[in-house]
Amino acid sequence: MGLRCLSGRHPVVEGRLMRGGDLAARDRAVLWHPYTQALGSPAPLEVVGGEGAYLHTADGRRVFDGISSWWVNIHGHAHPRLNAALASQAATLEHVMFAGCTHPPAVELAERLVAATPRGLSRVFYSDNGSTAVEVALKMVHQYWRNRGEPQRRVVVALEHAYHGDTVGAMSVSEPSVFTAAFTDLLFPIVRAASPYAYHCGRCRAEGACTLACAASLESILAERGHEVSAVLIEPMLQGAGGMVVWPVAFLRDVRRICDAHGVLLIADEVLTGFGRTGTLFACEHADVTPDLMCLSKGLTAGYLPMGVTLATDAIYEAFLSNDRTRTFFHGHSFTANPLACAVALASLDIFREEPVLERVGVIGARLAAGLAGLGGLPCVGETRQIGAVGVVELVSDRSSREAGGYLDGIGPRLAAAFLARGLLLRPLGNILYVMPPYVTTPAEVDWVMGEVRDVLAELGPPS
Repeated sequence: MGLRCLSGRHPVVEGRLMRGGDLAARDRAVLWHPYTQALGSPAPLEVVGGEGAYLHTADGRRVFDGISSWWVNIHGHAHPRLNAALASQAATLEHVMFAGCTHPPAVELAERLVAATPRGLSRVFYSDNGSTAVEVALKMVHQYWRNRGEPQRRVVVALEHAYHGDTVGAMSVSEPSVFTAAFTDLLFPIVRAASPYAYHCGRCRAEGACTLACAASLESILAERGHEVSAVLIEPMLQGAGGMVVWPVAFLRDVRRICDAHGVLLIADEVLTGFGRTGTLFACEHADVTPDLMCLSKGLTAGYLPMGVTLATDAIYEAFLSNDRTRTFFHGHSFTANPLACAVALASLDIFREEPVLERVGVIGARLAAGLAGLGGLPCVGETRQIGAVGVVELVSDRSSREAGGYLDGIGPRLAAAFLARGLLLRPLGNILYVMPPYVTTPAEVDWVMGEVRDVLAELGPPS
């Protein structure tokens, strides 16, 4: 009956389902892709399999996954241990609601995360992705202050160049951009402090080195308005979609110090930076700081299943304990603490514990740095940056003014197409080209990727 109904509405669907055929054409008939203008966009890459750092396409190509499939696939595709963990859990318990129930994978994963994250984070709240992990943190701090009898603390301070996701709260704290422009009237107001983007900082440029004037910006805001601020929200050490901005360690340390001085909570959005991406298991470890809340996703399940986590301190958790049920944290969703996702996350943590994963990240980082060093002479390259297993090239149209077109600059799609033709999947953020491979990538593969980057940039020239 279902096929007859579909056939009545879309006469070609039944034939496609029965005969198979061109995957991209079938895709275009029924799907709506994220961040994609369907009118005029190239056909999607037809991916039918994956293994290690490579994707396999319907036409028989082997494409290197240079961005870990949107930063999530840290151990490589079709990892045997993760596959086994998923299959084993599916044979036992695939799902149960988490309101009023619990199960072994959820408890064990929470115990392991509390042990692995910075000391003092002691409570785990499960959600379903990075945006909602941030949304949960924002709701927690808002209600935390209400429960403590300080409802005037409603202001969130976020940073320039921030990106925290696409739910309404996460968009509110993100830098205004093409991602948020259509939804401005839905967003709540925040206060924005400077971030340590030295390449575009006039003071740093004048001084010839980082001055940490950005930390003074946050200090000034909290000195004036700290009594009404609920939290400061940061992406520690690496701001992702806002430009792949790499921080000095001193700035992260200063943020924690300033928050403490003014009694303000600190939220660390480690959705991207968690699980080894910056060279330490969590980015906050670079400065040996503990946030009051930490948001995790992406690498949490190594790209296998959607899952988010918000960790909190006991002090925050205890503010919700009361015989008054209105003080309960009323947030959740149907797939909270899904056992399949928990089981894969546990297997991923086992890989970190039993294999030299962070050492591999260090090797990848060293090879990325070496490859980036050879790009400085190209006229389109403004700056290169590297942290952990992330290499960044900021492309400019004018090296003296450091100007470029931003996210909608046409250079991004041009580069993506050129790399794909060479068997390399990269997806530039406009004029920000970055390489973020899985941790199973070999030194020779990193060298090959960076060689392709050099050749393509030399051929395409500066952004237009």
